[in-house]
Amino acid sequence: MSLDRTTDRLVGREPESYEVHGRLSDPDGPRLVLVRGERGAGRTAFVHAVGERLRAEGTAVLALDCVPGDEARPFLLALRMVMALGKHGPVAAHRRRSAKPAPEALRAAEALRAAEERDGTAMAVLLRAALAQPVTVPVLVVMDDIQHADAGSLAVLGEVDLARVPHTVRLMASEVGRGERTEQSTGQPTDVRAEQPTGSHAARSAGVQGVHTVVLSPLGPDETTAVVARRLRATPDTSLARRVRELTRGVPGAVDALLTAWTRQGTIRVADGHAFVGVRTPTPVLPDGDRFVTALDALGEPGRTVAGALSILWPLGGRAAELIATSTGLSAEAVGDGLRDLIDAEIVEAIPEPGDTALPEPDDLDLPEPDDAAHVGRGWRLRLPLTAHAVRERLGPLERGRLSATAVEALWADRDAAGTTEAGSPRITVAALPNEADAVAYLADRVAEAGSLVDLDRAVAELTAAAQRLHPDSEGRGVLRWCRAAGHLVERPADRVAALHRYARAAYNAGDHRTARTIAESILRNLADVLGPRELQATAALFTAATGNDLDWRALSRLATAQWWDELRLPALVTVTGRALALGQLERWQELLDLLSRTEPVWAADAHARVTPAYFRAVAELALGRPERFRESLALPEASYLDAGHAYALATAMFDELLSGRDLRAAQALLTAQGLTPEALPPAGLFLWRHLQGRWDEALEVARWMLANNRTGTPAADSHLIPARTAAILLARGRTTSARRLVDSARGRAEGPLEYSLDAAEAEVLRTLGDATGAEKVLRRGLDAADANGHVAGTDELWASLVEVHTEEGRAGEAADCLARLRRISDRTGSGRTRLRYLLASARVLRQDGRPGAAREHLREAVELARSRSQPVETAVTLVAAADAGAGPPALLHEAYELFGGSGAALSRFRTRAAMREAGITVPGRKQATTENERLLATVIAEGLTNRQIATVLRLSEDAVANRLTRLFARTGLRSRTEVVTAVLTDYRVHRLAAEA
Repeated sequence: MSLDRTTDRLVGREPESYEVHGRLSDPDGPRLVLVRGERGAGRTAFVHAVGERLRAEGTAVLALDCVPGDEARPFLLALRMVMALGKHGPVAAHRRRSAKPAPEALRAAEALRAAEERDGTAMAVLLRAALAQPVTVPVLVVMDDIQHADAGSLAVLGEVDLARVPHTVRLMASEVGRGERTEQSTGQPTDVRAEQPTGSHAARSAGVQGVHTVVLSPLGPDETTAVVARRLRATPDTSLARRVRELTRGVPGAVDALLTAWTRQGTIRVADGHAFVGVRTPTPVLPDGDRFVTALDALGEPGRTVAGALSILWPLGGRAAELIATSTGLSAEAVGDGLRDLIDAEIVEAIPEPGDTALPEPDDLDLPEPDDAAHVGRGWRLRLPLTAHAVRERLGPLERGRLSATAVEALWADRDAAGTTEAGSPRITVAALPNEADAVAYLADRVAEAGSLVDLDRAVAELTAAAQRLHPDSEGRGVLRWCRAAGHLVERPADRVAALHRYARAAYNAGDHRTARTIAESILRNLADVLGPRELQATAALFTAATGNDLDWRALSRLATAQWWDELRLPALVTVTGRALALGQLERWQELLDLLSRTEPVWAADAHARVTPAYFRAVAELALGRPERFRESLALPEASYLDAGHAYALATAMFDELLSGRDLRAAQALLTAQGLTPEALPPAGLFLWRHLQGRWDEALEVARWMLANNRTGTPAADSHLIPARTAAILLARGRTTSARRLVDSARGRAEGPLEYSLDAAEAEVLRTLGDATGAEKVLRRGLDAADANGHVAGTDELWASLVEVHTEEGRAGEAADCLARLRRISDRTGSGRTRLRYLLASARVLRQDGRPGAAREHLREAVELARSRSQPVETAVTLVAAADAGAGPPALLHEAYELFGGSGAALSRFRTRAAMREAGITVPGRKQATTENERLLATVIAEGLTNRQIATVLRLSEDAVANRLTRLFARTGLRSRTEVVTAVLTDYRVHRLAAEA
């Protein structure tokens, strides 16, 4: 992908732009507007955008940009101003038609002579005259980056009484530097012989009457996210937006640098119009020519050395100065000088106290002096984390290791002094990191960097403990990195195998299945004699699971055979566990049960060893329609003697299985019993959880991330839950084509797992498009494959859908046969979801058979059951069915309407709205309903549907669709379907109809 760098709209700077434009357009406004902002704030883009806006309104804009080196050329800026202004006076316009020398040419010659002779008095007179002359059109002089301007020009500009400048001539300047927004009314002109100006010097020079200062502050969170969306032409997910904000702190130039680097690396992925980066995507290193890097390089020493050390030691607070001196060999005085230089250059800032909204000025900072080496305070940090990362990565490995070792030794000394030597303990003083997880992660990172420069045994213990404390590593703090480092530091062979296993497990949890698979197989092949049966069993399970999640079905099929395992000469327990898991991932349930039945004496003798095979057996029986053993296992009686990682993996696998069967209440009970929260769930579980809760926007955010990163597998019996249920959400929102494409992309190879859930999703898409024949074919294909494998769980969705297809086509006998199969599954499994599907399907058949009373009884039971299950969309579907059959008051439609709205099920809500009108129920919010109708219409157009297909999807006539299209174009100003597609993809105009109506 490429970045959109168009500048027709200054995202996040609209208020400042309107203000500056207004002041420059106001005859009574200031004659000079000074725009300030820190490095990367977008000053140049801002002043030139304002200039272009005024140019479009008839103002002559004179761009006089200052560049590095101008400060060495006396009166250069003043000379350029005199010459540029001279070309816009009325005499100049008249003389352009004459052969005689023009007065502006004479004035330019005088200005050139004054500059050469460094005659500040003469130049001041000429500049005042140039500014005071009448002009044929309004003139705006734009002076960008005046911190580079020469001192003489700034001095003579400061001597100009701007109050005497006509309102038709305005000045706008920009300079680097942060500061309070102020109205400046007085100031002292700078001596022409002054030293070369800094940014503050330039501001003082311009600080005369008639000046207004505007400060471009960093963008806020929402504005930063808007910038990212515009640059990427895609909506950033929450994680990407958060990382950009944290690394750039809302500085536009830093945002652009970060996105440019990620784009060049190809690490930004887009799915369904949303952009993502993985939690393990490294922060890019800014190139040498980047403005934030060159600003530091320009300082020289000792600033660069202090900045490098500070990039690692800053979390240690005020004592970082002492540690910098110790580790770099600089004197305390040199460290203080370096800090002052860095602060003056706005590269480093004081760390604010919690709750502080303003930072102290450099002169107010208590910097270390030569006799104050033990200075302790809140400390300092590089202003931009992105810059800090670039500085840290430019250090050599030895230098990083030495600085990290300094930090580790200091923190360990603190812990020892406090009498707490436990590895991974949060009771360490990391002054600038009050968050416990951040403190643990910081110490672990420093230990990993220090490596052999610190005590090895203590380092390994620290890294291992940190990985355990912060598992699961949903924030990407570094568990995988710490496990890898620990594996490299361990010296004893037995300990090394354990460390490698932890590394493989961390890689698996982080989604790096290829690494997990490689390490686990190497342990099984080369180091099996070092591990006991339990450790080997866990390794075999890890290896097999990683192979499945790597989508290598051919390799997984080999792992399902005894021959592959026999070649490794592993204990029977290990072989059985690996084979059983492979069979389960391939959904060959009966073979799995046969294997475990034959080998039960092998795996059931040890209480710990039997947990994993016993769970495989429970899931296999659940898939075959016998859920009793699985329900008994939900109590997790083995949890007391399982390690935390094993217990977590088992609980989350059970959780996914429950949500696969749409049992939200049992899943909640499992989480509560195990002391887990939804935030601790892996992405798949979190998606399934939010999906059933009706929190579809949040569910889609997780689903898109998984799709973008090719991580849609689940530990549940149904391997295709994520794409199937994501497709269902898209379909309920009118995105038929997107849903179909998602299903098609998720289909695998013949040797892979069953695809019955994808068949159910595809059939629903076909039914929505009016293709009942195609839907029946797909449903039959899914059921035939399930029957061939004896698979029962989840097939109730296919049978129920097939009942609906047959009843809609008037094929009562076939509908009754399918209903009978559905009832047998319901009776056999006792599933609440299957019972609900049976009640809804049977009501259809009963109504078709002329038994409306019995149908209403079934629907009343369905409503009661659906309400007890607390799933909004499921409940809404049931309420609509009940209202349609007269099994409840018409008000049920209103309740369903609100439930669909809460989940964003736009198509279902549209159809419910139509049913409400037919029932004589007032639809609330007429304006909102109109807006939703047109949003949905725009969405189905963007899906590439014809008018006939749209009519089928919306259950309207083709004439009605044509009329709605005409109104949509009229209300939005869009002129074609292509423009509608663009508007939907950019979330523009169509999605703001309410404001425009």
